[in-house]
Amino acid sequence: MPKTALFVDVQNVYYTTREAYGRRFDYNRFWRQATAGQEVVAAFAYAIDRGDEKQRQFQNILSAIGFTVRLKPFIQRQDGSAKGDWDVGITIDVMEVAPTVDRVVLVSGDGDFDLLVDKVRRDYGVHVDVYGVPGLTARSLEQAASCFVRISSDLLLPLPGRN
Repeated sequence: MPKTALFVDVQNVYYTTREAYGRRFDYNRFWRQATAGQEVVAAFAYAIDRGDEKQRQFQNILSAIGFTVRLKPFIQRQDGSAKGDWDVGITIDVMEVAPTVDRVVLVSGDGDFDLLVDKVRRDYGVHVDVYGVPGLTARSLEQAASCFVRISSDLLLPLPGRN
């Protein structure tokens, strides 16, 4: 069975699916789709911790699905701007896991990852699937991937009151 590692940029997928569809990403469907016929070696979901109860419940759901949830504190600057991205952490984790797997799955539309995806493919011969929202995923990231998987209605939760 091919060995696979999953890396989910939670903030990126939250904001892009909300902007494009007004809906939320379905982590259970994603897990089933991305791991079918695969041995999951690692699965990380990277999020920002604001310390609220609803967020803790969401993080527990991710853990129950099979993700290791990595949290970074939300930082509000004095000028009103905010900081809290996981680009370096995701990159380090992918580089550590890549030599041990056949496939990496990255859920993010962030173009900063194009160099990482290209390097992992080139140096380790690893197949890299990138899941992203069409039109909100950097073209360079789509092109660097072995396969770009469009996040569309089949990977979104239904609107409230609909099935």
